Amino acid sequence: MKDEKKAPKLRFKGFTDDWEQCKLGDVYGHLYSGNTPSRKNSANFGGDTPWIRTADLNNGLIKSTTEFLTYEGIKQLKILPENTIVLAMYGGFNQIGRTGILGFPATINQALVALTPHKNINQFFAQSYLNRHIIDWRRVAASSRKDPNITKEDVEKSEFSFGSLEEQNRISKLISRLDHTITLHEEKKQQLKCLKSALLQKMFANKSGYPAVRFERFSNEWEQCKLGDVANFSKGTGYSKSDLKRTGSPIILYGCLYTKYETIIRNVDTFVVPKSGSVFSKGGEVIVPGSGETAEDISIASVVEPTGILLGGDLNIIYPNSDLDPTFLAITISHGKPHFDMARRAQGKSIVHLHNADLKHISLKTPNLSEQKRISKIFEVFDQTITLHDQKLSLLKRVKQTLLQKMFI
Repeated sequence: MKDEKKAPKLRFKGFTDDWEQCKLGDVYGHLYSGNTPSRKNSANFGGDTPWIRTADLNNGLIKSTTEFLTYEGIKQLKILPENTIVLAMYGGFNQIGRTGILGFPATINQALVALTPHKNINQFFAQSYLNRHIIDWRRVAASSRKDPNITKEDVEKSEFSFGSLEEQNRISKLISRLDHTITLHEEKKQQLKCLKSALLQKMFANKSGYPAVRFERFSNEWEQCKLGDVANFSKGTGYSKSDLKRTGSPIILYGCLYTKYETIIRNVDTFVVPKSGSVFSKGGEVIVPGSGETAEDISIASVVEPTGILLGGDLNIIYPNSDLDPTFLAITISHGKPHFDMARRAQGKSIVHLHNADLKHISLKTPNLSEQKRISKIFEVFDQTITLHDQKLSLLKRVKQTLLQKMFI
């Protein structure tokens, strides 16, 4: 049964015994996979018994599910006890190997396998071990002849290593604390995003262009103008992903505006070797994508704060005059009436385009410069705080990953 004994690189003080190494089937015995009742029979769904699918797995404790079965629906299924580990055998390559621990009694579908131990095993320890080796499950799945998947037999034959129950409990407690802290930062980040979104709705998302909320001491009406009357325009120069290097001059490519940057761009971690005739940032310009998949996607803007950043091709560059705050302009383009106007002007089918000639005709409503700066500042604080939580999350996840690598064989 036991193949050999080893010990992890990192251990709690006081534990000297080697870990037992065996097959997962030796610890969990008969593995169970569930089923999906016929959806043609509406009497199977809408009851009180939770039914877990691959989409419910979070590599942690499952606290809720979206589908429930009736008494009729669970006739061919087994109700699994709380604290059962479930593991995804298929359902999308990036989902294979994902795990969840039932926070309540539930049934499962056929893509999942349930692990109930018959030895002294801490289930949260076992889950952390399985999560640590998720790449191994996907390697097995990728080698299958048909659609990528793993089988119950693959799970039974996989290696599993564990120390004493006391050491398992200590490891589980440490990982649990890290997970709790990660969750807190994720919740705070989400709360900030929701609060920011609500404030943006009040200040900018009114299609009339006038805000529903203002700072108390500002009473003058917002003035309307054309963007072309208060700004100058330029274009970036052509670079593609194939031009990217490990080091060189920092560059902003238009595709990154959708996924990577907040309203104000301060740090750039993509680099190229500069070409002749390249356009560099002067600091304070507003950039808008020139093309994208949808009109909504490209009706966004960011401010480039540093000087000397290369601005890639398919970027529309706006240089606002001294009466227009760049951050305010970027916010109102992304969230205010100009956003809707730009989306209407975008042209194309599979790929849509926006040109500087289109941007010049966009109607813009602005308060005085002082109020613009007040508005910009409050959203800048939001973005900085969200970024801070992102940085802490990245650090905590790296710490957790390092611990998993060192604490498990």
